[in-house]
Amino acid sequence: MRVLIIEDDHATAAYIQKGLVEAGHAVDLAVQGDEGLSMAASESYQALIVDRMLPVMDGLTVIATLRLQNNHTPALILSALGDVDERVEGLKAGGDDYLTKPFAFSELLARLEALARRSAAGAQETTLAAGDLVMDLLDREVKRGSTPIDLQPREFRLLEYLMRHRNQVVTRTMLLENVWDYHFDPQTNVIDVHISRLRGKIDKNFDTQLLNTVRGAGYILRAAKT
Repeated sequence: MRVLIIEDDHATAAYIQKGLVEAGHAVDLAVQGDEGLSMAASESYQALIVDRMLPVMDGLTVIATLRLQNNHTPALILSALGDVDERVEGLKAGGDDYLTKPFAFSELLARLEALARRSAAGAQETTLAAGDLVMDLLDREVKRGSTPIDLQPREFRLLEYLMRHRNQVVTRTMLLENVWDYHFDPQTNVIDVHISRLRGKIDKNFDTQLLNTVRGAGYILRAAKT
């Protein structure tokens, strides 16, 4: 892999860089947030390691800016801030994983390589379809037939997960863990709210309902025939 480390603590950066090089990976280093953003946006990397607290521009802003630029290079956030709310904030900003300091290099390497594998697998598929519902993963666009569907980022991610598991029952736990990236209170109504909004966008005014509730089990996106 070619990895970019964005870390202003020289000892930490040197520790990570040495371990990655010994593991056979190519490594670039940035010590400021704006510098890291410029390098990540202009060069091709398989993974990013981003410290949360950086000079000039913080790590979460770096990642969020890249996502707005449609750059989806997997990003592992490093931070001494390990509270649940802090980790959730990092994931919501566009981070793909979150590792608190201090950490073991073996765990960092395992997490990083897992992110790269998932990214490589996902890169093979750029379009998802369920009947006449089509999702373009590169342009982040969704259409049902010829009708564009305007989705918020979380709705897009929810629909992407459902489309990747089309014609399968998806449980609430699966959605919480894979769409919200965290173990929320299973009694939360966040899923119901988002499913309702999503259903209103992809099924309203169409003859066939694709998104269905399976009572006592979860939800299923049925790939209706066009």
